[in-house]
Amino acid sequence: MRRTPASSLPPPADNKDRKDRQRTDWATLRTLFPYLWVYKWRVIAALGALIGAKMANVGVPLVLKQLIDQLAIDPAHPQALLVLPVGALLAYGALRLSTTVFTELREFLFARVTQRAVRTIALKVFRHLHALSLRFHLNRQTGGMTRDIERGTRGVNSLISYSLFNVLPTLVEITLVLGYLAFNYDIWFTIITAGALAAYITFTVVVTEWRTHFRRTMNELDSKANTKAIDSLLNYETVKYFGNEDYEAKRYDQGLQHYENAAVRSQTSLSVLNTGQSLIIATAVTLILWRATEGVIAGTMSLGDLVLVNSFMIQLYIPLNFLGVIYREIKQALADMERLFGLLDQNREVADAASSQALVTKGAHVAFSHVEFSYETKRQILFDVDFAIPAGTTTAVVGHSGSGKSTLSRLLFRFYDVNRGSISIDGQDIRNVTQQSLRAAIGIVPQDTVLFNDTIEYNIAYGRPGASHADIVAAARAASIHEFIESLPDGYQTMVGERGLKLSGGEKQRVAIARTLLKNPAILIFDEATSALDSKSEQAIQGQLKEIAKNRTTLVIAHRLSTIADAQQIIVLDHGRIVERGTHGSLLAARGLYAQMWERQLARPDEELASPPLELQQEE
Repeated sequence: MRRTPASSLPPPADNKDRKDRQRTDWATLRTLFPYLWVYKWRVIAALGALIGAKMANVGVPLVLKQLIDQLAIDPAHPQALLVLPVGALLAYGALRLSTTVFTELREFLFARVTQRAVRTIALKVFRHLHALSLRFHLNRQTGGMTRDIERGTRGVNSLISYSLFNVLPTLVEITLVLGYLAFNYDIWFTIITAGALAAYITFTVVVTEWRTHFRRTMNELDSKANTKAIDSLLNYETVKYFGNEDYEAKRYDQGLQHYENAAVRSQTSLSVLNTGQSLIIATAVTLILWRATEGVIAGTMSLGDLVLVNSFMIQLYIPLNFLGVIYREIKQALADMERLFGLLDQNREVADAASSQALVTKGAHVAFSHVEFSYETKRQILFDVDFAIPAGTTTAVVGHSGSGKSTLSRLLFRFYDVNRGSISIDGQDIRNVTQQSLRAAIGIVPQDTVLFNDTIEYNIAYGRPGASHADIVAAARAASIHEFIESLPDGYQTMVGERGLKLSGGEKQRVAIARTLLKNPAILIFDEATSALDSKSEQAIQGQLKEIAKNRTTLVIAHRLSTIADAQQIIVLDHGRIVERGTHGSLLAARGLYAQMWERQLARPDEELASPPLELQQEE
């Protein structure tokens, strides 16, 4: 595997402001709210159903009180028991049914709101990640990021579900119960109930806030462990080459051990929280029953009142018992969403201007005009690079590792913007055209072709999604890979494996050529497209590259000088500066740097031009 030169890579991401980027819970909620309000009428209707369900639920103990009072034995009128309270029984059944109907109606109304919000947010994050610069993706850790997205989208669902279906109904029910107790019974019932609720909520919030950092730590450690595992599996062959299976297992186990310790601390604090909540509820229920019992003995309350008050407390106790769990789940969901929305907070380093127009190509004349560029301010990569590629011609760029060759292709694709100067296509500054139209006009055959873990047909068709099978076959024939595909048992439906590892280097390159041919771009970039191949494969593919370059504007980032000898123009870069330019013959006659590299490759045909002399390695 070829290493990208250190001077061509952007600097590591600066993490010093990580804490400053942490979102508050309210900021997370404000970000989420617009996604829900798109369906505002469904939200309002669902809230109406929620209130209806809770009113019916509170009405059940009231009807039960009437039933008990009507059935209570009055020594003076024992015959009253002969009258069946049909009305109260029907009302009881109707209220029970209404509670379920209103609850299911609320679920039905809000289901689309929740799922559409999750879908919209996930799609927005996905699109945003593709819109971020190459700098972000070179520094990302795929395993941790995918876990953040997975947990974050699940957190959106959890937050909506718990807050709307558990917390809000409980608050509505608490309000109704406290109002009824205050207007119909001794003030002590309201004081005890309200005091218990205040103590319960305060205790839950304080302890849960204390526990939150345990959950955040668990998330971070989980992401780190997952990142190590995926990174190790992606580099499976490297692990095998060096026999480092045990070393990788130990690294992974270290992450799991840290996660285990954090999880134990989290569970211990959870036990403390549950015990305290149960103590508060048990004390409140005992005090309420004591006051109700005294009222019955004193004759100020009936047995129906005793049952009513006890039913209210039981109805409150059940959701309150889960309120702590729900609050913890909401805090967890917010912590998970914090990382998800944090991805949306990542700035798009390269963005289309508001006035951007689609690129219009008329021959595709490419010009680098006095371009200067640096990945970081303290280290400049390109210095006053100025050259043009006339429409329909081939220009090759050569130079030692770290000279800035690959940076030219990244700038042409506008993965980064130049610091000074400009890059234009047919007179249009690429900063003033849309990135989509720009990249649609450029095709690339890279040195390291990475394929999707799908079929060969899918990977070729990726050059032009929606292309017909006939067009795909035609592109494969032009890339001289059709016969090979047909020889496979599954033909074009053959799976290529993770990153295309089931295919050889030459086969992957031919797929890349077919994919580019199918795209049919006006501009071609060959980024050391054959340097990783053996001589036989290189000769076969080199001919195909020259064939598809005909009548197209082509930039060749060269590895072996023999492959670009017939280029109309050769640019020699050294430490980010153009030191020579001309044809192969004129550069050899000039006896400069190009001639030295040519002679060295003639003496050592297998030498890689990308490997700089020792003094250059030390400088880099």
